[in-house]
Amino acid sequence: WNIDVRPDWQGLPPGSGSVAQGQVVWEAQCASCHGSFGESNQVFTPITGGTTRADIVSGRVAALANNSQPQRSSLMKLATLSTLFDYIRRAMPWNAPKTLSNDQVYAVTAYILNLGDIVPDDFVLSDKNIAQVQLPNRHGLQRNHGMWQVNGKGDVVNVACMQNCAVGTEVRSFLPASARNAHGNLALQQRSIGPNRGVDTASASDKANSSNVAAAALPHPGAALAQQYACNGCHAGKEKLVGPAFAAIAAKYRNQQDALGKLTLKMQNGGSGTWGEIAMPPQSHVPAGDVKALLQWILAR
Repeated sequence: WNIDVRPDWQGLPPGSGSVAQGQVVWEAQCASCHGSFGESNQVFTPITGGTTRADIVSGRVAALANNSQPQRSSLMKLATLSTLFDYIRRAMPWNAPKTLSNDQVYAVTAYILNLGDIVPDDFVLSDKNIAQVQLPNRHGLQRNHGMWQVNGKGDVVNVACMQNCAVGTEVRSFLPASARNAHGNLALQQRSIGPNRGVDTASASDKANSSNVAAAALPHPGAALAQQYACNGCHAGKEKLVGPAFAAIAAKYRNQQDALGKLTLKMQNGGSGTWGEIAMPPQSHVPAGDVKALLQWILAR
C-alpha cells in the first residue's frame, strides 16, 4: 500500500533510464496529451516552458514572481523532483496508471528534465543520482497551507484493516456529510482525464429539486457516454481540439462500408495517422456495448 516517493527519497525504487529511452516512451504513451515537447495542447496545461538557466542556478523561477509567463508549467512550479517522479509512477498514463516499469518512469522523468534544459541529452537518471538534480524552483516550496499542519484534522475518514485482517474485511474511505457536496455534485462535472466520472455527491434536497427536470432536458445517451469516458477531453462536437470533431468523424465515415466496425477497432486499439500524428490512446476499458452506442451517436450527427 505504501508506494509513495517522498521528498527525502524514502520509497524511491531502484532503477534507471536515459533521456533517449524516455523519448521513446513519451512518444508512445505521453505525447498524445502532453505534446512531443511537453508544450501540451488546448486541453492540458504545459509541462515545460517558463524556466531559464538562471532559474536553475538560483533555485527560484523568476517568471512566477513577475508573471512574465502567460501559463504556468509543471517545471515552473515543482519544488521537489520526487513529486514529478511519484505522480508519473502512480497516475500515468491516464488510461492505464501504474503500467510503466520503474525504469520507464526514470526514463520519462529524465526526458522531461531534458526538455527543460535541466539535464543534458546523454543523461541517465537513476536512484543513485536523482537527488543531485537541481530543479529551477527548488527554493519555491511554500509551507503556509493545510498540508503542512501536521496536527490539523483531515477532511476524509478512513477505516482500514492493515494487518491480521478478517476474511471479507473491506477498506472504506468516505467523505464526512458536512463536506460531501462542498464542490457541487461531482457526478455532473466533466472529468478531463481518467475513464470514470465523479461519484454522486448530491444532497437529498439537491436530488429532490432536480427530480422535476424534464426528460427532454437530459443529455442524449451518447453524449452522456462521451462525458463518462472523457471523450470530450480531446474531441468536441464541431471544432477540432486534440483530436477531430465528432462531426468531422461522422462526415468521413458516413458512406463507408462497415464504418461502425472500423471505428470500433480504432477506438479499442488506438493509433495515429488518420487524423495526424497525435496518437489516440487505446480505450480497451470501455465495454463493447458502450463503444457501439457511443459510435452510433457519433455517426448519426
